[in-house]
Amino acid sequence: MDQAADTGKQFDEVIGLCHKTFMSKMGDYGSAWRILRTPSITDQIYIKANRIRSIEEKGTQKVDEGIRPEYIGIINYSIMALIQLELGPDHPLNLEVEQADSRYLKFAAEARSLMMDKNHDYGEAWRNMRRSSLTDIILMKLMRIKQIEDHSGKTFVSEGVEANYYDIINYAVFSLIKMEYENN
Repeated sequence: MDQAADTGKQFDEVIGLCHKTFMSKMGDYGSAWRILRTPSITDQIYIKANRIRSIEEKGTQKVDEGIRPEYIGIINYSIMALIQLELGPDHPLNLEVEQADSRYLKFAAEARSLMMDKNHDYGEAWRNMRRSSLTDIILMKLMRIKQIEDHSGKTFVSEGVEANYYDIINYAVFSLIKMEYENN
């Protein structure tokens, strides 16, 4: 199997893990996350990415929850943000489990397609990157999203918030692939 095929398979396995977590939480809490405005979701992702960076820099942690669940949270919150953007603020807050599931899978598939296209063009370059660099790129993407949100979604030449959420999903997936499948 070539590396690109491995990447697709590994992406699917990581997203499967994230999807399972998302669906378990939907069972526990329903769609309570729908109350969050997208800037609040962006801040939730920022908290998780910043904690990962802090642990990477300090080399230790005091809370007994590793960085793996943080990356899963980054992926799931990014998909939640995409769902929120699609539904808009006027959509009812209650989202049936089946609706949430189908939207989750739709955005995960779109992220995968984008990843495969970019991976083709960039030649699996992420495999030679440090996981800490992937964390930094996630934080940079979050800063871009915050800037766009603070300007009411207006950009002059840049891609919008959706593109940045997709990139965050993919960089977090790459980080989890590196953790699960590679010896760093």
